Amino acid sequence: MGDHSHGSPNTSGTVATAGQDGEEKFRNPGLPPHRPRLADTNPQAEKRAERQVAALFVISIIGTLVFFIGYFGIKLEGGHTIADIRVQNLLLGLGTAFAMLGIGVGIVHWAKTLMPDHEITEERHEIRPEEDRVIAEKMVGDIIEETGIKRRPLIRNTLLGAMVLAPLPAIAVFRDLGPLPGDTLRHTMWADGVHLTRDPSGTRIKASDVTLGSAFHVIPEGLNESEHKLEEKAKAVVLLMRLDPESLNPSPGREDWNVDGIVAYSKICTHVGCPVALYEQHTHHLLCPCHQSTFDLTQECKVIFGPAVHPLPQLPIAVDEDGYLIATSDFHEPVGPSYWERG
Repeated sequence: MGDHSHGSPNTSGTVATAGQDGEEKFRNPGLPPHRPRLADTNPQAEKRAERQVAALFVISIIGTLVFFIGYFGIKLEGGHTIADIRVQNLLLGLGTAFAMLGIGVGIVHWAKTLMPDHEITEERHEIRPEEDRVIAEKMVGDIIEETGIKRRPLIRNTLLGAMVLAPLPAIAVFRDLGPLPGDTLRHTMWADGVHLTRDPSGTRIKASDVTLGSAFHVIPEGLNESEHKLEEKAKAVVLLMRLDPESLNPSPGREDWNVDGIVAYSKICTHVGCPVALYEQHTHHLLCPCHQSTFDLTQECKVIFGPAVHPLPQLPIAVDEDGYLIATSDFHEPVGPSYWERG
């Protein structure tokens, strides 16, 4: 693009505007004189800038590797703790941040220190498809030449390495949202005959313990001894309440999902998965404190306010021969935020 004319007060780009009396009023000042940068005049500064750009791309590569160390190196299976999860989240976050930041800052620094920075003007011509194609090809060639990527193998190779590795964390994360979990998002520890127990003690709950207006935070029996306690609790935690049976309006097929007005619903909000922990006794409303989604217990936890779209899934319950509350099945739909295959 070096063959294009530069605007200046001494070129044809100068435009004068005359008033009614013919006196010149305004003159186009053109473009300011070009100031060469240090890298344009000093070969050592040019090499230093090139190494800086390459270093930023290397930082991006290191960030991607840190992500994979956190993702694959820290196994959250068996006896992991909250500290393990925090360390993994820290590595995932820092790795992703440096992977993206290194590429972005590196390209900006490359453009500001090494790519040509002179301004050009070009006259608009009539559209001639074949000639325009040739001109466009030449412009692309000029751009590639001006970036210096052909004669700067250090920058080229580190950029290619960073660009190849940078998308891999996203692929790894999104893979977990697709086929990798299989049907594990559909099912919880609840099943026919599993006792409802208090969270976190794990003691069983009798139907007689649940009085009108009370609310229990409930987990399935055996959860505390589970190998994957946190993962299972994130899906299986339940709210248990008792209402006047006359105030319930069960849909066909759900008439036996409650026990004398005792109902159990997933505690996981169907918006973004926050815990629904507030129960308003007089209105029989459940409220998610994160984004104020409100669910009506008398209408099978239908959403009556807020961003949630789906009702809270209901857990069918019954009473065993000793008077303890048990589940009669798992949830009949996936719990938590809106699901791509929700029935």
